[in-house]
Amino acid sequence: MENNHHHQCKIQQNNKNNISFESRIAAQLPAWQKRLQRLLRQHSSTPIDQVTVGQMYGGMRGVFSLITEISHVDPAMGILMRGYSIDDLLDKLPRAKDNSFPLAGGLYHLLLVDQFPTLEDAQAVESMWRERQGLPGYVIDLLRAMPPDTHPMTLFSQAILAMQPYSAAAGAYHQGISRQEYWRPMLEDALNITANLPLLAATIYNLKYRDGAEAQPDPDLDWSANFAHMIGKGANNHYKELCRLFMILHADQENGNASAHTSHLVSSTLSDLYLSCSAGLNALAGPLHGLASQETLRWLLALQSRYNGLPSQSELEAFALETLNTGKVIPGYGHGVLRSTDPRFTAQFRFAERYLPDDPIFNLVKRVYEVMPGVLQATGKIKNPYPNVDAISGTLQHHYGITQSEFCTVLFGTSRLLGLSAHAVWARALGLSIERPRALTTSLVEDMVSPSLGVDQQTVSISSNNKQN
Repeated sequence: MENNHHHQCKIQQNNKNNISFESRIAAQLPAWQKRLQRLLRQHSSTPIDQVTVGQMYGGMRGVFSLITEISHVDPAMGILMRGYSIDDLLDKLPRAKDNSFPLAGGLYHLLLVDQFPTLEDAQAVESMWRERQGLPGYVIDLLRAMPPDTHPMTLFSQAILAMQPYSAAAGAYHQGISRQEYWRPMLEDALNITANLPLLAATIYNLKYRDGAEAQPDPDLDWSANFAHMIGKGANNHYKELCRLFMILHADQENGNASAHTSHLVSSTLSDLYLSCSAGLNALAGPLHGLASQETLRWLLALQSRYNGLPSQSELEAFALETLNTGKVIPGYGHGVLRSTDPRFTAQFRFAERYLPDDPIFNLVKRVYEVMPGVLQATGKIKNPYPNVDAISGTLQHHYGITQSEFCTVLFGTSRLLGLSAHAVWARALGLSIERPRALTTSLVEDMVSPSLGVDQQTVSISSNNKQN
């Protein structure tokens, strides 16, 4: 690992190496500024959506209130990154010779500059990442000092936050940089953070599960496959292909989901990318969000153990109803926006059919897929009874020896920070405002929707107080 002085020198040297991204983004901004000025001048008072009481109490689900240029979730088509579907990305993004899946550098080029990459573009990003690799020694010391049972997502978030003293954006802000130019050092932070994500994930994995083996990148491997190499799985070409697929699929999902929204909110205060990425990872660590891949794998393993293998369809139906009747959810099923099977699930399902068709947990995933949508649909309470990306991602990792289910979310975060960092660069480039929504008390809501409700509630409150007195 590099010492801190070497790391600082490397960052200063790399300030000269992102001219391609800077120039390509900068060339687009004058037209963008005119576009936004015209839109706000002509339509700033035009309503986009209507907020209901149910949406306010339901976590603002489905409310259109955010702007992003990077991606959009279509209820039928799934995630669209810069307008391209998952299948389009897997089919059209450039890949290295003899690889089955694209280079992550090509996707990052697309996310950052909205120009479909050539193979040379993708390889240039991969080369840029290689030049920027290297964790400060004190970050490794910090990770080693944590209790051995610390959750890997806690380590991941801490490590990103610990590197914040090297933030180019924080330094530029304190030196008085113009807000219009703040996206440039933010881009520098984005390139430095993303360059080190596989190395950081592998370091955490090795510290927790491989007796602290040093993570050493292979300069001949691409960004995604290097993770496999650094955790001792470099000889398994199939796992390297899975890493390439995984990093493409999980890279972004617009900015309304919890991790992206958290990161966007923190970034809107002009906090630097290290602060906002760490915050986004903290949101991703929740069981209702990124931790769902961990919970789904655990649920599948428990199901397999209960029936000593593959349950019949009737047994699975009974188990699902038992789960639902106890107030629990079926992990890996449903989605806040999608109303069909998640294309990211489908892409991984195809991978499993090709590379691990006889895996017992994959066969359980198939059985669940056959049964679960019908069971959930029959309840009449679920808008989307179909599997999402979490329904299978942990299974594929488990097949290749990543049996520690709690680590699944670190891999999710490794990929997702590609999208979060691109969102942050563009939010600053377009000068998006700090977020500051208003809030209402329940009494005010009652008065707004029906004044009599507020009066009734006051009567109940007074009556209750009289009884207590």
